[in-house]
Amino acid sequence: MPALCRDCLTTFQTGPRCPACRSPRIVAHPELLTLSIAHMDCDAFYASVEKRDNPELRGVPVIVGGAKRGVVSTCCYLARIKGVRSAMPMFQALRLCPEAVVIKPRGSHYAAVSRQIRALMDAMTPVVEPLSLDEAFLDLTGTERLHKAPPAVLLARLLKRMEEELGLTGSVGLSHNKFLAKIASDLDKPRGFSVIGRADTAAFLKGKPVRMIWGVGAASQAQLDAAGIRTFDDLARWDRKDLIQRFGQIGDRLWHLARGEDFRRVTPNEPMKSISAETTFDDDIADRDLLDGHVWRLSEKVTDRAKAKGLAGRTVTLKLKRADFTTITRRHTLREPTQMADRLYREAADLLAHVGGRDAYRLIGVGLSDIVAASAADLTPDLLDPDAKRRAGAERAADAIRARFGADAIVKGRALR
Repeated sequence: MPALCRDCLTTFQTGPRCPACRSPRIVAHPELLTLSIAHMDCDAFYASVEKRDNPELRGVPVIVGGAKRGVVSTCCYLARIKGVRSAMPMFQALRLCPEAVVIKPRGSHYAAVSRQIRALMDAMTPVVEPLSLDEAFLDLTGTERLHKAPPAVLLARLLKRMEEELGLTGSVGLSHNKFLAKIASDLDKPRGFSVIGRADTAAFLKGKPVRMIWGVGAASQAQLDAAGIRTFDDLARWDRKDLIQRFGQIGDRLWHLARGEDFRRVTPNEPMKSISAETTFDDDIADRDLLDGHVWRLSEKVTDRAKAKGLAGRTVTLKLKRADFTTITRRHTLREPTQMADRLYREAADLLAHVGGRDAYRLIGVGLSDIVAASAADLTPDLLDPDAKRRAGAERAADAIRARFGADAIVKGRALR
């Protein structure tokens, strides 16, 4: 059986240790050297970056997220052992792991590190489909001829370079399609390398819970439970037509996944569908002036990202979450797309003004969707707002000043609320 040493990258016939360096870090599989679809997922990415940058944190549980009223963005494995999980309310996480160090996320820094990892991937294959800052699909079909090494060796080399050059670890799943590659990458975290081949797909899925399917959340799981579908075996017993009749088009996808089939291609540069930002308050806020200040700051964050990516959006979304966790969402579609903070703020503030009552809120968010290229944005002057063109010019000038002298070089008064 083909085997690969993850330390020295030697390939050999399987054995308990590498014959070249005697390392026990071996991955072996009959199809190891022929599979080419992979999923790479960094291990506790945000927390790992913080521990790398601050060696004093290396033996300490680290939680990256908001303050006491926020949620966990991610946490290190020391915190996970205590039961802390992503998206968990911070008060609950600290109750489980009171000794944890809580660190506010540094989004721009994580994005810069993500670009370094992406550069290592791009050197292997042009077919990289990022899912987030810390994970991506890779199609390495045909790369063996260029790099003189099979995809499995290239992936082991990627993980080795990440550790040696960036001080970060990741886990890889290698298979014959995206569905199984993503499952495989989560089988042996951290620092994992797992393989699911064509020949062992049916045996692997047998008895496994359907919640392993990426995208099956609580609501989907409840629908599947109601249909008596809890495992892949349950799913495989359903007729294809019956699944489609019960679940719509997703039923057809479920029928294929029950058989380990996934015909989606790895698609680089998948178009962005929305851009959003939100903030969770330490204490509930009912004061509309304070909420208005947050709307402006969030509008700036969203449009800064849109401008950086050369994008604009047509639909404005305002999100509010009450103290009891009920959520209010309001949307408005513009006549034409925008990437201007002033325009986004005015629309979002108007949506806020039309939310009745004087409830206190624990979270507020602003977003843009129906994303298009920036060249289609802000083309037509607003005849009902003759000052709009002047404000847009001032915003562009402010953007130039901030780009040259820093984000705090120029600040609007409403941002201080």
